[in-house]
Amino acid sequence: MDQLIADRLSQIRPFYVMELLARARQLESEGRSIIHMEVGEPDFPTPDPIVEAGRQALMEDHTHYTPAMGITELREAIAGHYATRFGCRVDPQQVVVTPGSSGALQLVMGVLVNPGEAVLMADPGYPCNRHFVYLAGGDPVTVPVGPATQYQLTAELVEKAWTPNTKAVMLATPSNPTGTLVSRQAMEEIHEVVKSRNGVLIIDEIYQGLVYGGEEFTAASIADDIFVINSFSKYFGMTGWRLGWMIAPREMVAAVDKLAQNIFLSPPTPSQHAALAAFTEETQQILESRREAFRARRDFLLPKLQELGFEMATEPQGAFYLYANCSSLTGDSFDFAMRLLEEEGGAITPGKDFGSNRPEQHVRFAYTTDISKLEEGVKRIARFLGRS
Repeated sequence: MDQLIADRLSQIRPFYVMELLARARQLESEGRSIIHMEVGEPDFPTPDPIVEAGRQALMEDHTHYTPAMGITELREAIAGHYATRFGCRVDPQQVVVTPGSSGALQLVMGVLVNPGEAVLMADPGYPCNRHFVYLAGGDPVTVPVGPATQYQLTAELVEKAWTPNTKAVMLATPSNPTGTLVSRQAMEEIHEVVKSRNGVLIIDEIYQGLVYGGEEFTAASIADDIFVINSFSKYFGMTGWRLGWMIAPREMVAAVDKLAQNIFLSPPTPSQHAALAAFTEETQQILESRREAFRARRDFLLPKLQELGFEMATEPQGAFYLYANCSSLTGDSFDFAMRLLEEEGGAITPGKDFGSNRPEQHVRFAYTTDISKLEEGVKRIARFLGRS
């Protein structure tokens, strides 16, 4: 049957962390204790006001299709969020509610990318971003980045990598796996380069809200021709509700709407009504307290890992990840991660999930578990290193 599978699937690699997670779950089923620092999902439950709003939506029979762009009330609430948090005016008509940010990215690539056209992005980076380009028949061009540029693209790097078939540039701020930010100045400079070449800038802001240092702003405040992607999963703690959104350039909205009608029909209806409660003052207070908890976890884990020999040249200012150079400890980060899991029950993510820029020298730690478990995780890593 392999000959029946489309050729594009050969370009799409599996999530290696899922192999590790599957093994971790198996070990847990056998009675082993596992400290999870591999999964990029907040450990906090969805805030109660959102859950109650979702429950109420079901009781009121909000279970039917909605417009492909989402319900008007939620589009207006999202636009209001930009005004309240960032002082940025967003037209609700440009807000597109999607089945997760993955749905938004699929729409963007489907609307923009012709076969053979290239999208530039940083390496290391979130693997699915590459795969959405492949799915549209495009060519994801990954640009190696490191501590010198905060693991982010710069205008100079974009200019150097740009070719006649380049269509778009994608940035992620805060970034997965590095947790670093793109500054306003850097984003403005990149936007100027892209605009001068008649390209399109796409900004992944799905970890927006989880920022612990530097200026918190939105790309929507820079220009109205940028695709801005966001999600209810990370900061809002709604991973399983599968809801995200984008702000689309005005002239692109009709095309996005048409494609959404054909691919998704509509976002999940109960989730949309639940998400209306995400922007209330009560929920925002809960979310801000959780942001501070993530900050405390970062501040605990970062120096502990450095003491053990993991190198981090830059302090991550957002998300909930530490991307560490482990070359002084191992020459094979995947083997390192698997052995750590088997021998000590510590689960971390090997660098090979995030690109081809020295992945064997890097691992990612997710501080999506409480400090007591992180303390135990550090002890297990120390024991493991004592034998390796």
